[in-house]
Amino acid sequence: MKKIVVFGEPLLRLSTNLGERLFQTDQLTINYGGAEANVGASLSRFGYEVYFVGKVPNNPLGQGYERHLHSFGIHTDYLLKGGERLGTYYLETGVGERSAQVTYDRKGSSFAQLSTDEINFAEILQDADLFHVSGITPALSRNLQELTLQGLKIAKELGVTTSFDFNYRAKLWSLEEASAAMKPFLPYVDICSCGELDALNLLGIEEADDTLDQSQKLTFYYKKITEMYPNIKYLYSTFREVFSASHNRLQGNLFISGKLYQSRVHDITQIVDRVGGGDAFASGVLFGILEGLEPEQIVTFGTAASALKHSVHGDSNIFSEEDIRAFAENASGKIVR
Repeated sequence: MKKIVVFGEPLLRLSTNLGERLFQTDQLTINYGGAEANVGASLSRFGYEVYFVGKVPNNPLGQGYERHLHSFGIHTDYLLKGGERLGTYYLETGVGERSAQVTYDRKGSSFAQLSTDEINFAEILQDADLFHVSGITPALSRNLQELTLQGLKIAKELGVTTSFDFNYRAKLWSLEEASAAMKPFLPYVDICSCGELDALNLLGIEEADDTLDQSQKLTFYYKKITEMYPNIKYLYSTFREVFSASHNRLQGNLFISGKLYQSRVHDITQIVDRVGGGDAFASGVLFGILEGLEPEQIVTFGTAASALKHSVHGDSNIFSEEDIRAFAENASGKIVR
């Protein structure tokens, strides 16, 4: 059984009820999440041995987070205890033409205060098959920038496949800060989630010709990225068309060996919870790569996983491999094996 290691901040989410603004509500719903943990939850559901690396306070909220990880079968051998705060964010649920709004309260969290000597990646990554991290983690502190780079370097030394999701968050740091921090990671990355805006704003790639369509532009950017970083074997992203908070269209993209593969367009007409949709897509793509699926199958599976995530509450995708395969087959008429 393959061993997966994910490294990121444990997060508590507090959400308003539909139709309520954050400043007026007197009731909030609790969920636990975090981008890397969400990916780990899906991969654990797919049958892998997943280990979460992070830190939570030794209090009821930290215990609740550990229980959340265990509910998905994620191993917590490397979940440190200490500090005083669990990183928190507030979600003002979107409705109609009003989009969702996020308010962060994560400064000084146990994870954000993690020191570089608390994590031993040489030990943690022994016998691992995949190491996954996102650009949210290095946004939280200089120490976490160092730890992210350290983890990626050690993973490559040990022959572990590495996965990095740009996951840029403007509320956490500037484009200039993110670009300077992330570029040193990329020589150690095998699989990368990167969109058009990441290519333009974080990697400084020149803008594609306006005569090109959306898919041709993405192909242009991906070719430029692989020229700059030939070690990156897989690039992926989604196209999302937003009609309202509850109606989106979604298409997955996967770039391998100079060619762009795309899923069918999913018309999601009733979104229950969009949070974690990108993480579900990432986990589906990672699953397809780990299982050696064909490119068309990988992007089909990943996009189906993301589309399904939109139908349930919470940050993490609760669907199994079988659920996603059945959905992909019913939706497209094609068998994803």
